[in-house]
Amino acid sequence: MFFKHKKSDSEIMNLINHKNLLTRYVTLFIGCTLYALAFNIFFLPRDIVYGGVSGLSIIVNKICSIDPSLFILIANVTLLVISYFVLGLEKTKGSLAGSIIFPLCVKLTSGLNSYIVVDTDNLLLIAIFGAIVAGLGSGVNFKSGFTMGGTDIINQIVSKYGKVSIGKAMMLSDGLIVVGSGFFLSKGYAYENVMVAIVVLYIISLIADKVILGISQSKAFYIITEHETDVKRFILNHLSHGVTVLDGRGGYTGNHQKVIMCIIPTKEYFLAKEGIQSIDPNAFFLVTDAYEIGGGK
Repeated sequence: MFFKHKKSDSEIMNLINHKNLLTRYVTLFIGCTLYALAFNIFFLPRDIVYGGVSGLSIIVNKICSIDPSLFILIANVTLLVISYFVLGLEKTKGSLAGSIIFPLCVKLTSGLNSYIVVDTDNLLLIAIFGAIVAGLGSGVNFKSGFTMGGTDIINQIVSKYGKVSIGKAMMLSDGLIVVGSGFFLSKGYAYENVMVAIVVLYIISLIADKVILGISQSKAFYIITEHETDVKRFILNHLSHGVTVLDGRGGYTGNHQKVIMCIIPTKEYFLAKEGIQSIDPNAFFLVTDAYEIGGGK
């Protein structure tokens, strides 16, 4: 009898990290280029400090006239060294490539703002378009399994030792940078820039999530009903979609219940919901976005 070798966690992570490596590096370069374009064309000329090391580079450039790409490179390398000693080699690997490629892309695209001039005084409009481009770049990077280093490393350290989530750590680090920028920008428009930067941060995170997860084309229904047979028949015959019946148990009562699970295209959501409620007005159902469906036969 032959036993299938069970892969260890390290072996699984190694397989993930080496899967489609060339494609992932090309994707990382595209993502860094998009982010660098947003930085050089939209954010740097208008002093929009939106957090992160690149946001800090705008402040440093304003005060000391240091080339932003050089500052980003120095800061990223410093943070990589800190990451190696604090977080370990495995955690640092994911930030290594992006930490080097991103400042390179910033340098390569730095001259484009002389050719691509956004000729408008509407700061909010500039910020929105810049945030969309940066969000696309950020999402592409995360989807390829890499980060651009910088404050992503700080966020991981704060999360580990501060016992807070990555999201809260990100809000803390980026928030401090954005609010602090108000003290270094010209007094005439510093606070306007700070408010705009908050909008930029929100849009970048929103667009990045959409790139990573995609736009939901389907809905997942979880239904608990006393009319299980009728609901199944409606979904199978009228909507022509498969169902799976799960065994459930009430957490408070301990009663055993059947849970009907099915995936419905978003365009049929209303029909499915109304059909279920028509069959059983007291049916309990949960609807969530289903971003990706795979496997099965």
